[in-house]
Amino acid sequence: MKTMLVTGGAGFIGSHFVRHILNTYEDYKVINLDKLTYAGNPENLSDVADSPRYEFVTGDICNAELVNYLMQGVDLVANFAAESHVDRSIMGAEEFMRSNALGVYTLLAAAREHEVERFLQVSTDEVYGSLEEDEDPWTEESPISPRNPYSVPKAAGDQMARAFAITYGLPVVITRASNNIGPFQYPEKRVPIYITNALDDLPLPVYGAGVAIRDHLYVTDHCEAIDLVLHQGVVGEAYNVGSENEADGLTVAKKILEYLEKPGDLIQHVADRPGHDMRYAMNATKIQSLGWKPKFDFDEAMRLTVEWYLGNEAWWRNIRESASYREYYEKQYSNR
Repeated sequence: MKTMLVTGGAGFIGSHFVRHILNTYEDYKVINLDKLTYAGNPENLSDVADSPRYEFVTGDICNAELVNYLMQGVDLVANFAAESHVDRSIMGAEEFMRSNALGVYTLLAAAREHEVERFLQVSTDEVYGSLEEDEDPWTEESPISPRNPYSVPKAAGDQMARAFAITYGLPVVITRASNNIGPFQYPEKRVPIYITNALDDLPLPVYGAGVAIRDHLYVTDHCEAIDLVLHQGVVGEAYNVGSENEADGLTVAKKILEYLEKPGDLIQHVADRPGHDMRYAMNATKIQSLGWKPKFDFDEAMRLTVEWYLGNEAWWRNIRESASYREYYEKQYSNR
C-alpha cells in the first residue's frame, strides 16, 4: 500500500484528483490536508469520505510541525494547496505569498526530510506572463515572467521546487496547466460565475471588451495528466498541460447563454482587470510524448460543465447565498 499526501484536496482540482487516485489505484491510500479556506469544501468528496483508504486532515501547509508529522511514511506528494484567484490577489496579496510560496517551501523541506519518492508541484500557465494573439504558445523552455500578485508566488513555488531538485536531489516534478473548468469550481472564476449568474438571470460581468483569451482544460483531463507526470515524468522537469481549447471571455459568455437558452443582453461589459493578461496558450507536446492527450474539446468541456451546475444547484446555491460570497461579489463588481 502506497501513501499519497494530497494538499488542497478539498478544493476544485484537488478533490477531483483525490477521487481519481482512489478510483484508479486500489493499493493507494490518500491523506488529504486542506486548510478549508473559503473555496475548500469537504462536500466535494462526500462520495469517498467513508473509504478506508481516505483520511482527511484540516490544517495549513505552512504549519511545519503538522506537515512533518503527516509526511512520515508518505511515498508521494501532490501539492494543490494554493490561493488561486487573480482578482482576490489584486485585493490583497499577503495570503497568496504565504500559501503559494512559503507553503511550498514548508512542504518541500518536509518531503526532503522524510525522503519521499516523488513530489509534484501543481502550477499554472500564468507563471509565463502574457502572450499576444499572434505569438506561439509557450513551451517549458519559455521564460518565467509572472505579471500579477497571484502568479508571482506561484512562480516562486515552482522555482523553489526546482531548486530542491537541483540542490538536494529531491525527486520533484512540476505541471503547469491552463484554466480548468468542470464540476465543483467555486463560483468566482469566469466560467462558473457566468453559469450561475445566467441561471439567476443576472448580468454576466465580461471584463473590458471580452477579448482576453484562455485555454479551457476539463478538470478530469488535468487529473490524468498530473497522475502521469507524477509517476512517469522526468525528475526536475516541468510539463505544460494544455488542451488547445482557446476562447475569449465574450465567446465563453455567449456559449453559456446559448446552452442555457438565455438572452444575449445578460452580457454586461465591466471595467477590465488591472494589468489583465491578454492570452495564455501552451505547447503540450512534451506531456503528449508521455502518452497524454485531452479527451474533451472546448464544446464538450463547456457542455459538461454547464450540465453539472444545472444538476447541482444546491451545491452552488449554498455558496452564493453565504455572507462571505455576497461580500466578495459586492466588493468585486459594485464599482465596475
